[in-house]
Parts: sequence; C-alpha cells; structure tokens
Amino acid sequence: MRRRSLFAGLAGLPAAALAAENPEAYWKRIRDEQFHLPGWRAYMNNGSLGVAPKPVVAAVSRYLERSAALEMDEYPRWGYERMEAHRKALADFIGCPVAELALTHNATEAIGIVASGLDLKAGDEVIMTDQEHPSMRGPWGVRQQRHGIEVRQVALPLPPKDPGQIADLLIGSIGPRTRVLSFSGITTTTGMILPVREICRAARAKGVMTFVDGAHMHGQIPFRVSDLECDFMAGSPHKWLFAPAGCGLLYVRQEMQERLWPSITVDGWSNPAAGAARFMQVGTNNRALFEGMVAGLEFAKSIGPDRIYARIHQLARMAFERARQMPGLRLLTPDDDRMFGSLVAFDMPPAQFKKFGALCRERKIWIMMSERFRVSSHIHTRPEDIDLLFQTLEEARKSL
Repeated sequence: MRRRSLFAGLAGLPAAALAAENPEAYWKRIRDEQFHLPGWRAYMNNGSLGVAPKPVVAAVSRYLERSAALEMDEYPRWGYERMEAHRKALADFIGCPVAELALTHNATEAIGIVASGLDLKAGDEVIMTDQEHPSMRGPWGVRQQRHGIEVRQVALPLPPKDPGQIADLLIGSIGPRTRVLSFSGITTTTGMILPVREICRAARAKGVMTFVDGAHMHGQIPFRVSDLECDFMAGSPHKWLFAPAGCGLLYVRQEMQERLWPSITVDGWSNPAAGAARFMQVGTNNRALFEGMVAGLEFAKSIGPDRIYARIHQLARMAFERARQMPGLRLLTPDDDRMFGSLVAFDMPPAQFKKFGALCRERKIWIMMSERFRVSSHIHTRPEDIDLLFQTLEEARKSL
C-alpha cells in the first residue's frame, strides 16, 4: 500500500492516447517529467548502467527515511529475510515461480554463485561463447585454475546469418565431457539476441546444464524465464528494468536447486523448503534498493512493457540505419529484428575512434567505448541524441 501511494503521488504519466496521437511528444514528456536527466546529457549507455526514474529514486529515499525512523516493526534490511513480496513482484514480471528466484546485488554475484556452487571435477568441460562479459569469464576461470575444469570458447560470427546458425554452433560444440553450456541471452559486446530456448532444450536432451547470462534481457526484450527452459539465469534489473544499482537476480530451476551449493550461508541454508531463497542469505544489506526495484517494476508496468520495447527497438533501428549509411563503420549487430533489441555495436578505424571519443566527452555524449562502440538506448533517449551522435561521428571522420 505504501509503495502504491508513493507511486501515485508523483507526477502522473502522460495519457496513453498521446502515445498514439503524437508519440514523440509522449516520450519527450516521459523524459522531462519522469527522469532527473538534464537536457545537456545524451545518455546511450543503458547497457552498462540504467537510469533510475523519479519514482524509483523517491521510493529508495522514502524507505531510507522510514528505516531511520524505525517506522516499521521488522528489521529494515534484507540478507536474512526471504523477501517474499519483493521476489513475487519480480517473479511475476519476469515469468517464473517465486520459489525459483533469489535476489542478489547484481548479475556478477549471481554468476559467481552458480559457477562456484556446482559440483564439477577436473576434466569436466564448460562451454561459453567468445562474446561473454568478463563477469561470466572470470568465475569459470577461477574454477579452471582451482579445480582443473576445462573452459572452451565457441566463436560467434559477426554478424551471424540467422538464429539457427548460432544454435547449431553452440549445440554442435557439446562433447562427451561437457557439463555446462554458459552463454549470454543477449551479448554485451554486440547486442546479439541468441535463440535461448532452442539451445537450452537441445542441451538438456544431451544431459548438459544451461546457464544464461540474462543481464541485458530483463526489460529489454519480451520473454518469460520459464519458457526458456534454462537451468540457471542471472539478471540485472538496474540496466533495463529501472531498478537502482545494487539489485540483481538469480533464477534456479526447481530441479537444479539441490545441485547448487550456496556460496554464503546462514542457518537454514540446507532447508529445501526455502527454495531459491537459500542463495540470497548473505547478511545485512540495504533493503531500500529493492523497494526501488519494485517501484521500477510498477513504473514499467504503468507505461507497458510492449510499448517500452517498441520504442527502444525503434531507436536502435534508427541508429542501425544511420550507421549503415556512414562510410568507415562496420556493423557488428545482425540486420535481423529477431536478433537485436536496443543494443547496436560498431567498429571503426582506430584513428577515427580516438577523435570520436574525445568529441563525445566534450559534448556530453555517453556511450560504451572500448575496442568498439555500442549504443544502448532506453525510453529517455531522444531522437536528437542519436542525431548528435552521428553528427559527431561524421565530424570525427572528416577531421582525419
């Protein structure tokens, strides 16, 4: 009740009719009224860290104030408690039973719980792709050095021909010593959406466990976790689901819970009745962040997940088409609407890259830049932000 009254008390969302009549006016009002972003910031790095809207910031602040006043009778924390209401809200949104869901600090922690908690012996094989995030590579690397497991990477084409090509590569890589297939549902480097259910179903038929890094999936594309048939999934609601930083999730399929050892424990860790909650008893932590997560879910539902997906994919397609027309850029994201959501990645000549990076910093354009660059837009991204990005790219190219 408190969360509902808090959410309703903030500036209301624009009428849904405006989204149909004048979509740009609708999304402009969403940014201006629901986010703290200043007009001078062109933020297109949601894939690294999401932007919490005003209702989320308010929910976190209000809970901190209430906990400081000890207005509640229970401890204002998480880390020992099962957080049933919070887990149910998240489980309902992402599509899985609450007994299969644990709260974590982030996807990295969730990945570590699975990688360190499975019984694997020397010579057992874990397969992953060559496009995994360091948070997926690192924990399996520890197991390789510490326990002698084998970690093998499968190279994914850039860009791939179609989803079937990716499924064939990963399924065909399974060998007699393979125990785990560990891969991203959406790759962090290129934004490629993998055919998760097809891969997981085939792996299970071969007796291989599947672990999906879903950090970029929740809130970016429509899906239900239970429909994917994976055994484990890590997630980061702070990227696309409007949660504050410090919120993560771990999905553990019921049949797999007895095969996974907890990494941090308190009394009751071996009680199967606790379900996946056994993997989130990590000691005193800041519950205000998960109050913010629930407010973020309510925010997403109020706008509508389908409307959100349509908008962010429209912006990604806009960036994709602009990049296709620009000399010197190589698109790494496949030109297939089934295979990307709101992440688009490119390569460019090194000299242009250096100049482009300097101009982005000067103009307050925030994107992910490493050996390539990635644009990840959300509903607060404006078409003029994308225009500014490509004007800057053109200027960098012409300056060489």
